[in-house]
Parts: sequence; structure tokens; C-alpha cells
Amino acid sequence: MGKVHPQALNSYTTCNFTCKQETFTLWMKSLVLNGKGCTVFDSNGQIAYRVDNYNCKHRDEVHLMDQNGDILFTMLKKQYKLSRFWEGYRFPVPATRNDHKRPCFRVSKTYKISRGGSTYEVELGLDKNQPYTHKIERNTFNSACKISNELGVVVAELRRKKSPCGVDLGDDVLTMVVEPNIDLSLIMGLVVAYNLINCKI
Repeated sequence: MGKVHPQALNSYTTCNFTCKQETFTLWMKSLVLNGKGCTVFDSNGQIAYRVDNYNCKHRDEVHLMDQNGDILFTMLKKQYKLSRFWEGYRFPVPATRNDHKRPCFRVSKTYKISRGGSTYEVELGLDKNQPYTHKIERNTFNSACKISNELGVVVAELRRKKSPCGVDLGDDVLTMVVEPNIDLSLIMGLVVAYNLINCKI
């Protein structure tokens, strides 16, 4: 069986914005024994982001962390009438949750099923009261998905990772390509929310 990433796992300092196209490996597994989550490696095999969910039975609150374990986003599961969605808050949410802190983004699955895939609506800028939208489109035939901005330009794409000899590494190992001038932590927050909706984390 091929390795998820062939190089050593050393931590490094995560840059918030891309200055060039960057490639990451997502392993939809937690490094914590008996935990659920995912681990994200950069192109050098170093840990960039991680999600470690210790409470597997009640996944109403999930944290996206950097390589040092510092929380970048707190994702909360919400429900309005029959609609369920995930909201992302920058940094930890206070224990009381009564300070009316606004979410940075909201990800929900739309009910317009496209041919061969499905669509997810992403609302951004909610914390600054300057909302704009992105879209996540999933291809059910190859488990790939694309994140497009409000202009329809693809800013990130996920697909199954292949070994150097072209063999698929499995459904739980993905390659993520992120375009230049993109907030990496935000893209990772959207990817985590997307996978939470699909019960992959």
C-alpha cells in the first residue's frame, strides 16, 4: 500500500495566503487514536492543518487547527426548520456563546441536484456584514469537488490522490490544489464544513 505522503512529518509555519498555486494532501483520518478528523500535509510532507474530533458521538462543534494545535476556525452545526448547515467562526467560540459573535461563513447543501453531482452554497463575509457567495460543486462519479468564487472562477479543487505510478491511494486520501492569492485557512474551513455535511469527518 502506498504511503499517504512519502516524506517526514515535521511542523512548519502556515502562511495565510497563497502567493502561487499550492498543492496539499488531505488524509481523512485523525492522528489521534480512536478520534475522527483529518490531517492536511503540504507539498513537502509537513503537517499544515488538522481536525481532531475527540467526541465522535456528538459532532456539533468541530475545530480546525494549525500544525501547532491553535484553533483557526470553530465549526458549529446549526439547523433552521428542515435545513441543516455548518457555520464557521474564526478562532474559538466563547463557552457561553451569548456574545452574538457572527460567523465568518456558512455552508449548506442545496436541493438542486445537478447531473452527476450536487451543489453546496457558501456564504462568506458574514462576520463583517459584507456577505458574498462561493459555491462547492461535487462530482459523484469521481468524488472530486471544486470551490468557485462569486465570479465562477475555480479557486480550489479536490480530487483523489494518485501515487507516482498512477494508482489511486483510496477514497480517504485527496489532493487539494489552491490557486494564488487565496486565504488557505478559509479554504480549509470550507473543506472541513463540506466534509462534515457529507459525514466524512
